[in-house]
Amino acid sequence: MNLAQLHYTSAPPGPDGSGFRFTAVSPGVPASLLREAEQLIGYEPPRDAPPRPSADELGSFPQALSLNVLSDGSRLLARSVYTGADYSGRWGNFHAHAIHLPQPADADRPARGQLPITAWGSPQWAADSPPAGAPVPPLASVPAPGPLDLGALAAFVAARGRWLAGFFADVRRLAEEPAAPQLVLVEQDSEAVAWWIMLACSVLPHRRGQWLTFTTYTRRPQLARQQIIGVVPEDGLGLAGQEQRYRVYDAARAAAPAPAPDPWAQTAARIWQAQRQELFAHVRRLPSGPPGASSGGPYEAGPLAALALVAGVGLDSAGRAAAADWAAGHRDALDEVQLHALARALARPAGDRGPEEAAASGRLLSALAGWAPPAVSEPLVELAVAGAVRSGGAAPPAGLLGEPARLRLAAELEPELRAALTDPARGPADRVALLRVSAQLGVDTEALLPDVARQLAHALISDPESAYGEAAGAALAELPRLRELVLDRLDGLAAGDPAAGARLFAVTPLRPDGAGALPHLRMCAQAPGTAAGDRVKALTRLVECSGVSPEEDPLVLRTAMRLVWGAEPPTTGEAWLALSALGERAHREAGTWESLARAAVSAPAGDRDAEALAVELLRHGSAELPPPLRASLLLLELARNLRTREIGPGWVRQAMALGTADPSPTAREHAYAAVAAQLLAEDRPQSELRALIESNDAELLAAYRRAARQPRIADRLTLDARYAAERFADWSSQPQASPVWQEARTDLLDGVLRPVVRGLPAGQLAAVEEALARLGGRWAEDFRGWQRPGAFGRLRDRFGGSGRRGVKGAPGNPPLRGAGGPIAPGDAGGPGGSGGSGDDGRRP
Repeated sequence: MNLAQLHYTSAPPGPDGSGFRFTAVSPGVPASLLREAEQLIGYEPPRDAPPRPSADELGSFPQALSLNVLSDGSRLLARSVYTGADYSGRWGNFHAHAIHLPQPADADRPARGQLPITAWGSPQWAADSPPAGAPVPPLASVPAPGPLDLGALAAFVAARGRWLAGFFADVRRLAEEPAAPQLVLVEQDSEAVAWWIMLACSVLPHRRGQWLTFTTYTRRPQLARQQIIGVVPEDGLGLAGQEQRYRVYDAARAAAPAPAPDPWAQTAARIWQAQRQELFAHVRRLPSGPPGASSGGPYEAGPLAALALVAGVGLDSAGRAAAADWAAGHRDALDEVQLHALARALARPAGDRGPEEAAASGRLLSALAGWAPPAVSEPLVELAVAGAVRSGGAAPPAGLLGEPARLRLAAELEPELRAALTDPARGPADRVALLRVSAQLGVDTEALLPDVARQLAHALISDPESAYGEAAGAALAELPRLRELVLDRLDGLAAGDPAAGARLFAVTPLRPDGAGALPHLRMCAQAPGTAAGDRVKALTRLVECSGVSPEEDPLVLRTAMRLVWGAEPPTTGEAWLALSALGERAHREAGTWESLARAAVSAPAGDRDAEALAVELLRHGSAELPPPLRASLLLLELARNLRTREIGPGWVRQAMALGTADPSPTAREHAYAAVAAQLLAEDRPQSELRALIESNDAELLAAYRRAARQPRIADRLTLDARYAAERFADWSSQPQASPVWQEARTDLLDGVLRPVVRGLPAGQLAAVEEALARLGGRWAEDFRGWQRPGAFGRLRDRFGGSGRRGVKGAPGNPPLRGAGGPIAPGDAGGPGGSGGSGDDGRRP
C-alpha cells in the first residue's frame, strides 16, 4: 500500500513561493488534493500560550492529530505541531505532517491495518520538513503506534468512568446517524483527547473505527467538521447547551451528560473500567442479531455482555438480561466452560435484578435444558428456584439440582418458603408452585397444605381457565395430599354452585378420579354429558353417579336438579316425574320442594297438571314454602276446585285475597281465568257476581271480559235465550258501581252481547224477552229499549244517575237478579242498598 506523505510549514522562498506552503510531497499527489488538504491541517496555538516559548514550553503545546474525509472519499491523517519561530525568526510557525489514505476499492472487504488513532505518539511523525531535494517516499502503512502507558490509560479510564457510558452511546450515534451531534472533548492535555478517541474506536467495528473523523486539538470548534473534536478548556466555553449540534464532555465539571438507556454502551463502559478491552476484538467473531441469524447489528449488547460476564466483568441488570437472551438464542456460540461461567455470573447475588432479567435467565435455562449437561445450568436452576420463592412466578423442577446444591438451597430457602406459603398476597398459582418446590427440596410443609388447598379450590371454582395453569396441574399431579384436600373443598363449593363446578370440568382436565366420595363433584363432572335429552332421566343418572343416595346426603338431589335445570324450574310434567321418581321426602329435605312449586306456578294458565301438582305439593308440605309461592299454589288449587265444583261460597273474594299476596302472575292469571269461567256459568251464585262487581279489581274484571269474548260464550248467547237474558241482566246491573265495572259492563253489552242480539231472528229475540220477563222487574222493557239505536246511552245515563236519582224499588235503579227472581235494589248493594242476601240464600 502506497500512502503519500505531505509536509507543510512556513518555509523560505523556493520554486513554490515563500511563507506557509507544502515543502515536501510524495510523487504523484494531485494539486487538487493539496489545495483541499491545506484547509485542514492548519494550527493555532492556545490563547494563553507564551508569545516566545522556550524549547521546554514548546513541548507542552497541544498536538493536533486529525483524520478527515476528503471530497473524493479518501482520508487524510495529519499531525500538526507548533514549532515557534520560522526561517525568518518570526513566531507563529507550525509543521504539519500528513498521510493520504486512499479509499479501499472494495468497501465490503474485511478491514485491515491499524486504526488511524493508534498513530498518536508514533516516532514516524516528522517534527520538521525533510531537507530540500530529499525524496519523500510513500509509506507502506499508517505510522506505527507510539508507546502507550497502560497504567496512565487505566487511570484515565477510572477518572472518567461516569462519562463513559454516555460517551459510548454518543459514539454509536456518530456511527449510525449522519446528522448526529459532534462530540466535543474538553481536556487540557491533547493526549487525553487521543485516549478518548482510542476508546471510541475500540468499541466500534474495525472499519467504522477506521473512518471515524477526529481532531485532538482545534482553536475553533465551531468551524471544525470532524465527528470528534478536542479543545482546551478556554475554547470549550459556550458550546454546552447546544444539544442538537454538540455533546460536550468536560472532565473538569462535576456533571456528566445523561446517557440514553443503552445496554451496549453501559456494557462497553464496564468492560473498559475492568481493563478487559480485548473483549471488543473477541466479540466480532461471535454471531449477533435474532436467534438463528448468522449476524446482526454491531451494537447488540447480548454477545458483548455475555463475553463480559464470562470474563468476570460485573454488569447491571439490563446487561445481564441482554447476555442471557443472546445466549439462549446462540447457545452453540459458547463452549461448555463459557456457558457454565455465564450461568454462574447470572446467578450471583444482585440487588438490581428485575423481572426482565429473571425472564431472560429463564429463557436461557429452557434453551439449555436437555442440551447442556445439568452441571452447566445448575446455577440457573438455583437462581430460578430462589426467584420463584422470593418474587413469585414459575420455578423449574428442583430435581434438576445435584444433591449438594439441593441441600444447600433447602437450608437457605426454608424460612422464606414458609413465609411465602402463608403470605395472603401470593396468588394460588404461586403458592402451589412453592409447594412443589418445597416437596422437591425436601422441606416439610404439610401443616400449610389446607390453607393453600382452600385458596386454590376457590380460584378453580371462580375462574378455572386462569387458575388451572401449568403450575396447578403439576402440583395436583405430584402432591396427592394437596389433590385430596382441593377436591374435598371443591366438592363443598360445587354443592353451593353446581354450574361453576360443571364449568370447571368442562374447561380443565381435572377429574375427581381416585379420590373420596365427592358426590357433588362427580355429578358436576358428568353434567356436560346430560345436557340434552330426557331431563328427568338425566336427573336420576346424576343422582346414581354421585354414589350417595338422597337419604344419606339430601343435597345431592339439589345439586342434580340445579345441574339439569339450572336457575329455571322444570316443566310441570318433569316436576311430576321427579316427584314420583325420588319421593316427596327427598325433595323436601333437599330443598328442591320450592323448585317443584315453581314448576307448577310457572305453567301457563289452564294447565291442569299444574293444578294437580299444586294440590299435591300443598298436601305434603306447604309450610316450607315462602308466602307468595304458597299463595300461588293456593290459587291453582282454587282453580282446580272451581273446575271440579268442590268449593263453597266466597270464592271470588278468596281469589282476590290470594291475588294480593304477591303470587306468580301466571298463577293469578290461571286462577282468575277459572273464576271468570265460573262466573259465566249458568248456575253460579248471584252473590259471587256481586262480589266481582263490588271488587273494583281491574285484573279480575279484565279476566272476566276476556272469558266473555270466547267463542263458546258467543255460541251459547246465540243458541240459549235464557243464557242471553241472564247475561243482559248481569251486565246491566249496578250501573252506579265503580268506574272499572262501568267500563267492563259497557264493553260487555256493546262488544259482546249487542253483535249477537243483532244477528238473532225475531223468534229468538222474542224468546230472550220472555226469559227476561220471567226474571221480573223491568228487564224485558229495558232490553227492548236497549235494542233501539242510541238507547243504551240513554239507559246508561239513567242507570248512572245523570237523570232522575234512583230510589229503592224505582225503575231507574234496576235490581240485581237472583237465581230465581229479582233481588230488591237495596239488597243489590246499589244506592241505599245494604248488600243483603238474595233469594237463593247465599251471600257474596
